[in-house]
Amino acid sequence: MNNKLYGNLIFELSHPGRRAYSLPKNEFGNHELPKEMRRAKDAELPECDEMTVVRHYTNMSENNFGVDNGFYPLGSCTMKYNPPINEEIAALPAFNNLHPLQPESSVQGALQVEYDLQRALSAITGMSDFTLNPCAGAHGELTGLMIIRSYHQSRGDNKRNKVIVPDSAHGTNPASAAVCGCEVLEVKSTEDGLVDLADLKELVKNHPDDIAAMMMTNPNTLGLFERDIPEITKLIHSAGGLMYYDGANLNPMLGAARPADMGFDVMHINLHKTFSTPHGGGGPGSGPVGVRKGLEKFLPKPHVVKTGDAFSIEGLEVQDELEGQDGLETLNNQDSQDSIEKKLENNHVGAFLGNFLVIVRALTYILSLGKENIKMVGPLSVLNANYIKESLKDDYELPIAGLCKHEFVFNGLKDKSTGVTTMDVAKRLLDYGYHAPTIYFPLLFHEAMMIEPTENESKETLDGFIDVMHKIAKEARETPDVVKRAPHNTPITRVDDVEAAKHPVLTYKQLIEDSEK
Repeated sequence: MNNKLYGNLIFELSHPGRRAYSLPKNEFGNHELPKEMRRAKDAELPECDEMTVVRHYTNMSENNFGVDNGFYPLGSCTMKYNPPINEEIAALPAFNNLHPLQPESSVQGALQVEYDLQRALSAITGMSDFTLNPCAGAHGELTGLMIIRSYHQSRGDNKRNKVIVPDSAHGTNPASAAVCGCEVLEVKSTEDGLVDLADLKELVKNHPDDIAAMMMTNPNTLGLFERDIPEITKLIHSAGGLMYYDGANLNPMLGAARPADMGFDVMHINLHKTFSTPHGGGGPGSGPVGVRKGLEKFLPKPHVVKTGDAFSIEGLEVQDELEGQDGLETLNNQDSQDSIEKKLENNHVGAFLGNFLVIVRALTYILSLGKENIKMVGPLSVLNANYIKESLKDDYELPIAGLCKHEFVFNGLKDKSTGVTTMDVAKRLLDYGYHAPTIYFPLLFHEAMMIEPTENESKETLDGFIDVMHKIAKEARETPDVVKRAPHNTPITRVDDVEAAKHPVLTYKQLIEDSEK
């Protein structure tokens, strides 16, 4: 048996009669569960001693890859380092053990965290105010689009249901627009990866009265700064639409430019990306939405406000003492004439005041850097990305030359004759101890490989990654089969993604049955 038990499931380590626990003597008597709540037969659980359990899950955890134990060049997701102080502050009992329906007087510190982050994000982006309620980036997109829809409806302009989205956009942009009940109009990109201004003018010309908004990510998904932003915003505003800023790529803008100053009206921020909360695999996340001056009344409730030295929750009256479900009833029955909640028949955008501990981490990160040092984030992330790009462009095809921002895209190896694909390169990187970058996205290039180093990485780390990428390119030329069969030294090699999606093996019992067949 492998000493580290890499290939074993906990069920395979099971032996009848083994125990990893000892319960104290029952001092509470026997209380039968209702029959309808009981299993028909005992659960089939593994039986292992304590050391086997500890070693098994410790070894399993060592197979996980994270930004704390290796370089994570995941383009479009900004997997930056999460400082331990963030976790230390988020773990404080005063934050960790709060109940969302506590009286306001007992949670003034927590409300100040929310309020201070609202103001900090407004200062960073140039927006007038923020809601922290959305719990993910796409959730923020949907919220922002509902704000835009409410704005148009408040003016009696109900026919505006078209949203313009660049063909290089994140897939959540058209999805969010569709969920919001809008029709998506796609604008093409030019050969240099930017919005095609001529195509955009034609779209606006063909839809003079029904454009609700244009969604843009800047820098865009290719890591390129949209140079025609002033003309684009002027064009959309003159047609009666609003400009929406997808903040997934906000990191390189810190200290360099603010979306509101570019002419954007509504935006969301992927708080977990730009402001350093560890995420992936479904969470945790937060997608605050900001609006320019004049649109504040459309922000969803509840919302934290400050009066004098006290903080309170606008749109939610929390009782000093909870009686039954009164607090929840008050929450569900709140009323607002302008907030998008009115359009949602009082269903809230998010639970209470958002993903609170992500909010705590983000404010901790901002305060740790301070307004002086946060200005260095954008320039350093841009420097690191361009350093990798220029160092590797002789071995990897660079479809769009020139200065990038925080990320860039290669179109696979420069030498296509090797037959080595982007997937092969990504798998081979695992053998060298590096997480693969984002691959096959954006869809503009057949062998796309999107790399984002973030501002945190040292030159030594970047040089190590660059060296390995050159080694893989050399292997592809001299011993291509080595790359095509990679990875060679991971617990699991190549997974059949299609088979796994169509016929997942979800239980140990199913695994045994399948193997017997």
